[in-house]
Amino acid sequence: MTASGMKHTRRRKKGVSYVKWGYIFLIPFFLIYTIFSLAPLLSTFYNSFFENFMSGLKQIGPTFVGFENYVKIFTEGDLLKYAENTLIIWIMGFVPQIIVSLLLASWFTDIRLRLKAQGFFKTIIYMPNLIMASAFAMLFFALFSDYGPVNSILQSMGLLDSPFRFLSSVWGTRGLIALMNFLMWFGNTTILLMAGIMGIDTTLYEAAEVDGAKPSQTFWKITIPLLKPILLYVMITSMIGGIQMFDVPQILTNAKGTPNRTTMTLIMYLNKHLYSKNYGMAGALSVILFIITAILSLVVFFSLTKKDD
Repeated sequence: MTASGMKHTRRRKKGVSYVKWGYIFLIPFFLIYTIFSLAPLLSTFYNSFFENFMSGLKQIGPTFVGFENYVKIFTEGDLLKYAENTLIIWIMGFVPQIIVSLLLASWFTDIRLRLKAQGFFKTIIYMPNLIMASAFAMLFFALFSDYGPVNSILQSMGLLDSPFRFLSSVWGTRGLIALMNFLMWFGNTTILLMAGIMGIDTTLYEAAEVDGAKPSQTFWKITIPLLKPILLYVMITSMIGGIQMFDVPQILTNAKGTPNRTTMTLIMYLNKHLYSKNYGMAGALSVILFIITAILSLVVFFSLTKKDD
């Protein structure tokens, strides 16, 4: 082999050897994912097939029982009731969230409106997202208590003769939880939708304006169809967050789901099993929630990405 050929071969080997660095940089991600996500997931599946709980100071199990834990959850528990509570509260918070976020995102990105102090308003609407859910829940607990500021204001205005017991009313408590979820997340949703709208080619709006299209027509015919990827992301992440709803109702109702367990969510139900150290039932319920989340995510994904005829 000639000297030039040897140099060419040496350079080629040196260039190929750099590929290994790509795999090396991926090692931390896969390591963290395996330790904190994959291993707990597999452990949850494994524990769901065992009877394993504490009876006083006595440890019962672990004893393999197959699908017995799953059968107990569907027959002895109130899984459907808690699933209904979770769905109702999520819808009550998500519907106004997506409507308000779409309106704000459209206004902030509309050049024709020329809104002033946009940075200030964007900061204000995003600030509730930075507040801890526990602090938010305690704030609402104080504001809407029987003798709190809200009842005092309503009575002083003559709208109420006696204090309205928000936390003793089914729809009052559900409404407060939905309102808190709305206030905490609509700012984040607005920012995401703004990013999606700003990524749309402005020539499409200019062409529509030249053709005489009204703002409402450009919104429904251009903005919404081209926002589908962002709307899909918002829908799925919000749905997963709704299924995982825990901290706000847990603190607001003192972990009891009052009144009469009408605000008891699925994760609050799961937490009861974990608190009682019934790891088998908790594992089975976790697997059921995992399957429900996966199915709903697939339904939303395929329904929003389905191509028109």
